Amino acid sequence: MPSTIVGPSGHPLVLATGRAHPELAKDVAKELGVDLLPVTAYDFANSETYVRFGESVRGADIFLLQSHTSPINQWIFEQLLMVDAAKRASAHAITAVTPFFGYARQDKKSRGREPISARLVTDLLTAAGADRIMSVDLHTPQIQGFFDGPVDHLWAMPILVDYVRTRLDLDNVTVVSPDAGRIRVAELWAAKLGGGPLAFVHKTRDVTRPNRSVANRVVGDVEGRDCVLVDDLIDTGGTIAEAVKVILSAGARSVIVAATHGVLSGPAPQRLAECGATEVVVTDTLPIEESKRFSTLKVLSIAPLIATAIKEVFNDGSVTSLFDGNS
Repeated sequence: MPSTIVGPSGHPLVLATGRAHPELAKDVAKELGVDLLPVTAYDFANSETYVRFGESVRGADIFLLQSHTSPINQWIFEQLLMVDAAKRASAHAITAVTPFFGYARQDKKSRGREPISARLVTDLLTAAGADRIMSVDLHTPQIQGFFDGPVDHLWAMPILVDYVRTRLDLDNVTVVSPDAGRIRVAELWAAKLGGGPLAFVHKTRDVTRPNRSVANRVVGDVEGRDCVLVDDLIDTGGTIAEAVKVILSAGARSVIVAATHGVLSGPAPQRLAECGATEVVVTDTLPIEESKRFSTLKVLSIAPLIATAIKEVFNDGSVTSLFDGNS
C-alpha cells in the first residue's frame, strides 16, 4: 500500500482517484502526506470502462475521490466501479468523496412523471458498496437524507469568505442572494463579513426550459454598496451574469461573485467576463481548463478542506467542528 498512515482502528488510510479531476486528488494527497493508490482505468472500444487498483487495499479505510464533472455519467459510473472494486478487494471502509455531486439539482419532482435523480445516484453508491459519502456544498442539504449512511457535508464558505474579506471595505458590504431560496446562505455570509445588510435578486424560472431564468429586480438597498453575490454553483452563467447587471443598474458600486462550484458550461466564461463583476471567485471542486479561464476569474484550492475532513473521518474526529456548527 502507498500509505503508511494508520488510524485509531489500526487500519491504513488509502486515497485513490478516477480520471475526472486528478489534479485535485494530487493536491489532497499532498495535504494528507500520502501517495495516491495506483489505479489503472481506461475505456474499451465500445465505451465500457475498466478499473483496477494496482496494490492491495485489504483492510484499508479507502477514500475514492471523483468529482462529477462533464461527462458526468461516465465519471459517476467510473466511481461506482472503483467502489465495487474496493468492496471486492476487502477494504475495511469505503468513502466516496464527491467534491461536486452530480445530479444534485434534480433532488425533487418539479412535474409529474419525473425521476428524483439525486436519490438514484446515492442508491447506486449504496448498491456498489460505499459506506460513507463526502461532498462539498450540496445544492440542497436534504440530499444527505437520500443516503442510508453517514454523509459529510463540507462547506467551502470559510475558504471563500477569507478571500473575499481581503478584497472589500467591510463597512460597505451588502451580501446578495441570486434568489429568495438562498437567503439563509446569504445570511451566513453576511454574519461572517461583519453583519452588513442583505438583498436578493427576484427572478423567474421556467421549469420546462433548463438553464433558463430571468433576473427581474433587486429587493434591498444596494446603491453605493460593494456587493457580494453568493451562490453554490455557476453553470452556464446566464443567471449570475444577469444578476450582476441588475445589481449594478440598481446603483451598486461593485460586485464580486463568489460560488463554490465553477461548472462553467458553454458560454459561461464569456458571459461572466463581460457582465461587469469585479471578480468571480470559485473553488477547484471541478477542473477548470485554461480555455475557460478569464482575467477576472479567481480559483481557490479546496484540497486543504477535503484533506482535513478526511483526517477527521479517518481519526474518528468531528467534521462538524470544522464549520463552527454550520455543517
